[in-house]
Amino acid sequence: MNFIFLIIGFILLVKCADIFVDGSSNLAKVLRIPTLIIGLTIVAFGTSAPEAAVSITSSIKGQNDLALGNVVGSNICNILLVLGVSALFNPLKAKRQIITKDFLFCLLSYLVLFIMVAGPFVLGEGYGVLSSSDGLVLLCFLGIYLYSLILSVSKKDMKVVEKRKFSIKDILYIVLGLCGIILGGNLVVDSATSIALSFGISENLIALTIVAVGTSLPELVTSVVAARKNETDIALGNVIGSNIFNIFFILGVSGAVNSIIITSESLIDIIIMGVTGLIAYLFTIKNSRIGNKKGIIMLLLYLAYLVYIIYR
Repeated sequence: MNFIFLIIGFILLVKCADIFVDGSSNLAKVLRIPTLIIGLTIVAFGTSAPEAAVSITSSIKGQNDLALGNVVGSNICNILLVLGVSALFNPLKAKRQIITKDFLFCLLSYLVLFIMVAGPFVLGEGYGVLSSSDGLVLLCFLGIYLYSLILSVSKKDMKVVEKRKFSIKDILYIVLGLCGIILGGNLVVDSATSIALSFGISENLIALTIVAVGTSLPELVTSVVAARKNETDIALGNVIGSNIFNIFFILGVSGAVNSIIITSESLIDIIIMGVTGLIAYLFTIKNSRIGNKKGIIMLLLYLAYLVYIIYR
């Protein structure tokens, strides 16, 4: 039954995140908010909603391994698995802004997180802590990133606003979407914890594998569809934007709600996350694209990472 509840939870997360994005986007158009701003904020948050539901719920319940492991595992999955699979369908070409700004902001989020939690380990302590104050700092970085996005929108973009009449269905979609995301998050957290206990394995392993891949399904579907339609900048931008939201927003809120204990294993995973992000960045700046061969390399790296965390 726990596996059934886990699957139901994933379905609710993915479908309700989609409903939430549709309702929010339509309401934003009613309010004459530019489509570009909608894509950079609402859609990016929507594809990160499953991770948010799982990690924030885990943090509230004091389940640190799930809260942190889900975010770190999802970010690694997004870079190696999602981009790797997308590159097999169509070489991913990156716009200059993604390389010079968004990707660097993504790497900055990894560095900021590492600096926050690595200090105690350097001093010889057995664990680190992502405190409430650290969570608030991460949220401040999110504000800076969103502000930079708004500044990057040209006046021409601001004028192109799709007119749309108000519909009560938009409010209904937002409410139903949020309720489904919260319910799905609870189902995933509770069932994943029960599965880990029944098999005698750690919550961290479940979070880094099953939960991470499950909550990354929106990014996988969005990026693969975009790649097949030759919208490769969207495929790449979706992943980068989601990873930034995962660190600054999800860990920011999770840490602010309840301090997260960082184990030595978790620190290693954070380092691996940073290395995978750097590899993807180096792949991207060369010819501004990630081709099929690079995609295969990324998939093999993800397979190697799965073998490593299962073995340890």
